[in-house]
Formats: sequence, structure tokens, C-alpha cells
Amino acid sequence: MNRKPDTNSSVQYNLIIAVAAALLFIPFLGCVHLFDWDEINFAESAREMISSGDYLTVQINYVPFWEKPPLFIWMQVISMKIFGINEFAARFPNAVCGIVTLLVLFNTGRKFRDNRFGVTWVMMYAGSMLPFLYFKSGIIDPWFNLFIFLGIYSFYLYFERTERKMSHAVISAFFIGLAILTKGPVALLIFLLTSGVFLLVKKFRVSIRIKDVTVYIIVLSLTGGLWFILQIMKGNFGIIADFIEYQIRLFKTQDAGHGGFLLYHFVILFVGVFPASILAMPALLPSRYRDVSDNSFYLWMLILFWVVLILFTIVKTKIVHYSSLCYFPLTFLASWAIWYFPESFTAFRRKATVWLILITGFLIALILIVLTFIEKYKHIIIEKGWISDPFAAATLAANGEWNGWEFLAGVILIVGLTGFAVYFHRNFRNDAIRFLAVSVSLFMFVTLMLVVPRVENYSQRAAVEFFKSVNDEDAYMVTMGYKSYVHLFYGRIRDHSARQESYDKQWLLTGDIDKTVYVSTKIQNREKIMNEYPELKLLYKKNGFAFFKREPALNLLTD
Repeated sequence: MNRKPDTNSSVQYNLIIAVAAALLFIPFLGCVHLFDWDEINFAESAREMISSGDYLTVQINYVPFWEKPPLFIWMQVISMKIFGINEFAARFPNAVCGIVTLLVLFNTGRKFRDNRFGVTWVMMYAGSMLPFLYFKSGIIDPWFNLFIFLGIYSFYLYFERTERKMSHAVISAFFIGLAILTKGPVALLIFLLTSGVFLLVKKFRVSIRIKDVTVYIIVLSLTGGLWFILQIMKGNFGIIADFIEYQIRLFKTQDAGHGGFLLYHFVILFVGVFPASILAMPALLPSRYRDVSDNSFYLWMLILFWVVLILFTIVKTKIVHYSSLCYFPLTFLASWAIWYFPESFTAFRRKATVWLILITGFLIALILIVLTFIEKYKHIIIEKGWISDPFAAATLAANGEWNGWEFLAGVILIVGLTGFAVYFHRNFRNDAIRFLAVSVSLFMFVTLMLVVPRVENYSQRAAVEFFKSVNDEDAYMVTMGYKSYVHLFYGRIRDHSARQESYDKQWLLTGDIDKTVYVSTKIQNREKIMNEYPELKLLYKKNGFAFFKREPALNLLTD
């Protein structure tokens, strides 16, 4: 049996965690523009739902967008109804997810062990870089991952508890269904693979009732299939076919140029989930020190970690957040290793772990600090011709608008690493780990608040500002030579779907247009576009982009 969880102070812990999470994840959500592609993609779908009044169909440029189901988009719609169509509203659902996730982790850990284990798990999750970052973003994955985790945890309870088995099956099916409604059938695939491996390890010596399986399938179908059922009732069979085809393509090809080397996600998790990734290493493989009474949940987390990591290592498309579900089991395994510290960390492992944390952390801090001084030395990089790509060179030439003290974000991490080393040397292990986790959280908070907006000046800021400057016009907006959603969201594109020619770039550039056309391209394409399309008028160049305008013939005659 698991140890009896602490209950006397759980309410206070929940309140403190909720307040701390809100203070970490909600402030400054709108201090930087949404980033291409994913953040703007989802926010634009939510904006078009509001604009069109069609809350059933996910759209991009008012054309059905079959790549994602609508649950997260609906969350953003509700947020935009409350806060307006802006960056804060697009990211707010994930800030809420951050609060809910940390509460779920604490209470799961509390029931699994006690309050202290729950707090450790919370600190490992919030005190690691990418898990923190995702709650300040506007992408789908935080909710998707939480739903899958809750579905798997409920299924674990189904096998562990003799009472309320049916209710645990229903809850598991409901959450897996919500995950499907959030991002698609890959949620079911992950659940089935994880459950299947667990059953294999247990040699199918578990109790599963036929009626529970039947109820599970019904609840899962009704929840996860709701949107698909509604689409079929509406007669949109094509959307369903395109959706399934897209999911298959992700597994078989490098979609949208997102390729990568075989161990891509191993590296992403090692660096991105620092420091939990290093602390978890002793628990990543079974060992003799595992407590038999706690082995089942540990086994579920271990299986989930390796299933997700191996699955998306096999998948051809490589995107950072594909392995983000690993954050749950990886931070749990880090907490487990810390709990069993004397057994899991031999003298050699202790020294190796401390040095690996210090070396990795100092490298991250150093890279961040060097980045903050790029404005002072970028002229050397440009003059020496060390950047061959004209667009990259032009974006680097942009004014980063650094204030000069952004490097303090890196200093915070260095202070945290130093405190960690001192505490650890004095054998204050728990204090050392807590100090490090808090330092990483503050490092990420300050980095996102101070550094990321400056970095954006070198990437998409010029394009965002251009399309914002013309978003009060009912005009056509298009990008050439690169893929982007910036012109849609920040240009507040209107619904031009009634005129099908508007989706033909050749018509927009040479045809008999009825509205102004605004064009954005990368600087290296400028001369070619001007030669091929003489009706385009160059407005200006800025930070690697060139912006054009084409007026309807009637306007030209009037001028």
C-alpha cells in the first residue's frame, strides 16, 4: 500500500501552489507578439471563428483547416470574448492549464506519497525550462498533455482500486476523449501503446471487466468523436478524410520541413527539461531499489516516458513539442530519484549529477548572457560576412532595442547554480534542489519578460508591425517566398472566400483585383518580384522584409 497521504495541510498547499502558479504564468502574457507558426495559427483560427460566427469549423484564411480539432480553439475563443483579440487572450488558456497542472501534480503526488513528494513534483515541473515556457505560450500541447496524463492516471487507478472501477474507467475515457478533441487520434494511440506495454509487462494478469470495456468505448467515442460526429451530421465528410490523411502524413513524412536527426527528442528533453532531465537519470531504467508497493505507478510513468520518446523518435516530423508529454513522467522520475536519493545516487552518481547540472546550467546561462550583448558586436558578424543568408543578415541588422540589463536573467541562473552547489556540498540536498528549481523558474520568467521581446525584433517584428498598420483596411494580404500566418492574424484579414480568385496568388498579383493587395516577402526575393510583377509598388524594406502594395485599376486611374 502507498503511504497515507498528508491531509491536514493539503488545502493550504493547494492555495499556495495556485497563487504561485498564477503569479508565474499570468503576468506579461501579452508582452511579446504571437510567434509563427503555431501560436498565430491557433489564435487566427479562434479569431476567424469569432469573425465568421462558425464555431464548429476550424478555419485558416476562412478555409476549413483539417489539421486540428477545435477544443483548444474554443478555449481561445472564450478567452478572446473576455479579454479581446490579442496576445494575452490567446495565451491565457495555457496559463490556466499551468495552474491546473501543478495542482494535479501536487494532489497526485500527495496521494501517491505525501505532501512533500507532491511539492517536489510541482517544483521539478515548474522549475524546468520547457515545461515552464509552455504555460506562457499559445500552443495546444499543455492541455493535450494534461488530458492524456489524467486519462492514464485514471486508468492506473482502475487497476489499483477494487472499488469504483467503473467510475475510473469512465473518467479515463472522458479525458482521453478530450485529448482527441484537442489534438487528434494520436492521443488514443499513445494511451493504447502505454496500456498495451503495461499489460505485456504484467503478462495480462490484471482484472478487466467486459462491461467496463464497453462503457469505456462508448464514453471515449462520444467525447472524442463529438466534433467528428457533428461534422458528419453537417455533411462535411471531406474534412474528416483530410484530417485523417494529415495525421498519417505526419508519421510518414517530414511535414512542413520539420525534419531532424534520429536522437532529436533525446537532446530536446535533456536540455529543455533541465534540471529535471538530469536528476531523473537514475530512475529512467528499472533498478533493485524500487519499492514494490509503489512499483505500479512508477511503472506506468516509466512506460509512458519511453513510449512517447520512442514513438516520436520514429515519426519523421520533428517538432519540439511532440515529446512534451514526456514532461509529466520525466519530472515524476526526477522526484522519485530525489525521494530515493541514498539508493538512486551512489557517490559517483552524486558527483556526476552535480557536475552535469552545473556544466549544463552554466552553458545555458552563458549563451543567454552572450545573446544579450549581440547588439554591441553584431556589426562584426555582418562585416565579416559570417552569415551567408541575406535575410538572416538583414534581420540581425535590426535594432534590438536592448536596455543593457537583460543579462541579469542569466545571472539569476548562475546564482541558482552556485547556491545549488553550496547547499549540496553541505549535504542540504533538499534545500539545494529547491533553490535550483526556484532559480530556474525565475530565470525563465525574467527571460520571457525581458529577453524574448528583444529577440523578436530580429525575427518577425517588422512583418507584424506592417500588417498591424494596415489591418483597418478591407484588403487582400499575402506572403511570398515563405510561409506565415502573421498577415492573417495581425492584418485582421476579412472573409474573401466568396471570391475564389482571392486564393490565387497569380490573380492577386496580375489579375483584375477589386481591392488593394499587400505583399510581404523576404529581402532576397525583392528584385525578382519587382521584375516579374511591375504593378507592385515597393513601400519599404525593413529587417529582412520587403513590403509591396498593388492597387485596383480603378484606383490607379483615379490617382
